[in-house]
Amino acid sequence: MKIRLRCLPGYAGHVPEPVLARRSLPEWLRTMPPSAESTVLGAQVRTVKQCLPFVEAMQTGLIFRLAADLTLKDGTFSWNSGLPVHPVARLSRAPIGVHVPEQATGAPFADPHHFIVKFTNHWTVSLPEGFGLLVGHPYNREDLPFRTLWGVVERFDDGFVHFPALWTDHAVNVTVPRGTPVAQAVPIPLEPLDLDIAEMDDGELARHIDLEDRIQSEPGHYRRTRRG
Repeated sequence: MKIRLRCLPGYAGHVPEPVLARRSLPEWLRTMPPSAESTVLGAQVRTVKQCLPFVEAMQTGLIFRLAADLTLKDGTFSWNSGLPVHPVARLSRAPIGVHVPEQATGAPFADPHHFIVKFTNHWTVSLPEGFGLLVGHPYNREDLPFRTLWGVVERFDDGFVHFPALWTDHAVNVTVPRGTPVAQAVPIPLEPLDLDIAEMDDGELARHIDLEDRIQSEPGHYRRTRRG
């Protein structure tokens, strides 16, 4: 699938390009051990680094990144984006905007102690016909000082979709570097779902038991099954 991304004329090289998620894995995942000693079990157990669904989620789709170093000091955000002024475009040069707290009234994540920010996206996104974009917080990135909210964008080829987020870090002073992942986007088909719900028949049950037995007895079988 080809995804077309465009920035304003003169902005190339000034704003970080979106990247494939598999090229934006965090350092903690790269350095974490594949197994660790469990004090509960008294034995070695595999870490999430060996959990294929966990890692594949982090490798799916593409990552949008922060446009400039962003500093929060004593309750005030500051930055220096260095972006040129475009003569006709209306897009903000700031890496973030703000939402007022009242916009979250009644939502379970409403919190007077959290800033509600909006990360500026400097890239338009065009997808093949029949696809939308599921956009939100980078998967399994609990280390980030914010939580980007999730949304689905259908057709908005020529517009900029920005990313609202809760600022969850209570540190007084923090700097988030340029290029930090702020949103993960996954193309999804827009066709309606059709659910087929029933108990397993004899053949389905036999295949399920066989798969479970192989996963337990053959290391790596689950990965091979997923890869076909």
